[in-house]
Amino acid sequence: MTMIAVGNPSLNAARRTRELDWLDTTGQVDVLVIGGGVTGAGVALDAAARGLTVALVEKHDLAFGTSRWSSKLVHGGLRYLASGHVGIAYESAVERGILMKTTAPHLVHPVPQVAPWFPQARLAQAALLRGAFLGGDVLRTVARTSDDYLPHSRRVSSAEVLRYAPTVRPEGLRGGFLTWDGQLYDDARLVVAIARTAASYGARVITHCAAEQVTGRGAVLVDQLSGRRLDLDARIVINATGIWADQVASGIKLRPSRGTHLVLPQSAFGGLSAVLTVPVPGELRRVVMAIPAPDGRVYVGLTDEEAPGPVSDVPRATDAEIDFLLATINTAVREPLTRADLLGSYAGLRPLLDTGHHKGQDKTADISRRHAVITSPDGVVTIVGGKLTTYRRMAQDALDTALTQSNIESRRPCLTHRIPLVGAADRVQLAAVRAPARFVARYGVEATDVIAVPPALLAPIAPGLSTTHAELIFAIRHEGALTEDDLLDRRTRLGLSPTDRALALPAAQAAFASV
Repeated sequence: MTMIAVGNPSLNAARRTRELDWLDTTGQVDVLVIGGGVTGAGVALDAAARGLTVALVEKHDLAFGTSRWSSKLVHGGLRYLASGHVGIAYESAVERGILMKTTAPHLVHPVPQVAPWFPQARLAQAALLRGAFLGGDVLRTVARTSDDYLPHSRRVSSAEVLRYAPTVRPEGLRGGFLTWDGQLYDDARLVVAIARTAASYGARVITHCAAEQVTGRGAVLVDQLSGRRLDLDARIVINATGIWADQVASGIKLRPSRGTHLVLPQSAFGGLSAVLTVPVPGELRRVVMAIPAPDGRVYVGLTDEEAPGPVSDVPRATDAEIDFLLATINTAVREPLTRADLLGSYAGLRPLLDTGHHKGQDKTADISRRHAVITSPDGVVTIVGGKLTTYRRMAQDALDTALTQSNIESRRPCLTHRIPLVGAADRVQLAAVRAPARFVARYGVEATDVIAVPPALLAPIAPGLSTTHAELIFAIRHEGALTEDDLLDRRTRLGLSPTDRALALPAAQAAFASV
């Protein structure tokens, strides 16, 4: 049984003003969530669905930080299985199944993953990868994800490898391994869907609003658009600011790592239809993946490099990381890729908890991705670590901890494992939506609302781009986009290519002028 909210999920400037006024007048909520990434949005949804009054504040925009810089994959935990972290792998497999079957089947779909086998690859690498794929089959079974969603792994012929990945070098190819995993249409779209669902349950979602003077009993909220300030008391304060967590709460020490991806055109891969997985030469457990993405793109990633020093709002890929990714993927393709092929690149910082115990963990790649819930002396509850796939469980653990320590009883237990996000429906219902497939993949059953506009608005916003004027208008009216950056860098992801962003900027400006 699923639980469907009946409230309005639309986020826009007018609602934001009303809810700031409400917070100013009321002056108190049960739960204040600081941070509008995937975990913060998940906490807001969980708390609102339990019947608590909730305010989520985000200094920038939804999915501004690490949540938009992922590989756009909903992993079943193969990497963690290969490194012996069975618990994290199992949790990932369970949460992947919940996303695919219940909460976001419109945004998460099965994707094949193919690993070609070349003579120069180490036998230990092949054995470890095949073992991980087989372990993934066991996890799928234990997590009750059927073969209808994710078929079991198997050996495949060279011809089948080349059907999935036409640019793989055929010389010396000895077949490969095939498995299946989950893939997000887009990570930022998932965050927006969670936040809108939280709003439908009554959460006040306020972007472009900073939290200052934060304690376990509330904060001073500062509207970044108007300069307005207001005091807000809260019975619970949850810090879900990710890589900035140590700037909000005391007693937190992070050891960030940077994950970098390249953005390339599908034409450079000849129509890649599976995640191409290539072992990193000389390293047993690391791989680089080429991931087919919407709108004719392929993401190649990722790195795992320590990122000390000040935290940048928008991290940048280094030259060394770009060269590493190109060199690794080029070991498997017939036509070497160069910087001239790049459409762009992006990098995100993982908020890994620094426990101070680094024996055998000289690299950030060796640090556990298990999340942690930490309560500061003043009562602020912080959630750090983890991964995008397990955001729902991270949110549940953070809220459960905060409720227990505050002796607050919610009206209901955690329900987020059976709450469909806005736009969600089963595969049969999604197939019946009367809208182009691209819109259904982005909006689910809301696709019909997006295209219910004059025909002229369904035209692309610029030559060579797939994004339409209708999508920009929907983002402003219903998805909380307040600035041109919100539109281009998070609601549409056009900003992943600087060239595409420049082409789209006039349309974004016109969209705000017309709404």
